[in-house]
Amino acid sequence: MPVTAKICGVNAPEAVAAAVRGGASHIGLNFYPPSPRAVTPSQAAALAAGAPGAVCKVGLFVDPDDDTLAAVLAGVALDMLQFHGVETPGRVAAVRERFGVPVMKAIHVAGADDLAAAGAYAEAADWLLFDARAPKGMADALPGGNAVSFDWRLIAGRRWPLPWMLSGGLEAGNVAEAVEVSGARVVDVASGVEDRRGHKDPAMIAAFLAAVATL
Repeated sequence: MPVTAKICGVNAPEAVAAAVRGGASHIGLNFYPPSPRAVTPSQAAALAAGAPGAVCKVGLFVDPDDDTLAAVLAGVALDMLQFHGVETPGRVAAVRERFGVPVMKAIHVAGADDLAAAGAYAEAADWLLFDARAPKGMADALPGGNAVSFDWRLIAGRRWPLPWMLSGGLEAGNVAEAVEVSGARVVDVASGVEDRRGHKDPAMIAAFLAAVATL
């Protein structure tokens, strides 16, 4: 099974084009307003239109209410919702039932104890995403996309009853090691393809996807 990649936080047509050209399996559209990668529903709709149907369009949210989700879904054809906050299994299940869209839940990892949370979402979510927990005291920390990684050995050899992605501090230079150590078959990158925070560099996207294509 080949390794595939999600380019998260795309907010410009050039980034979408580079992701599509490089063979990304997913693109992420960020609807968390404090993020420098955030887009409006109208911006997201235009960006999503630039990706063919085979590319999964993922909307990233942090503890959204139903009105927020409904407003976005009314204008953007999303294939999956990504929850990156403290959403409970019950909340994830309720959203999936109400909106009929697959849901991916991010699990924030700093140590082995954090992995216990993953099991609680086995029946509520469709995907898991393992991301690094922001270090305590980190200035301007976001729920994700902080250019930090966790110890990939923590998930090596682990199995979950639903598909999962690896995120956190990935870039072209370390993605091969991350995949080898963790066993991930889908990887997610945001800051690792940016030349400044919030700005995707098409050349860095191309380099990352080229590295993934060799795995």
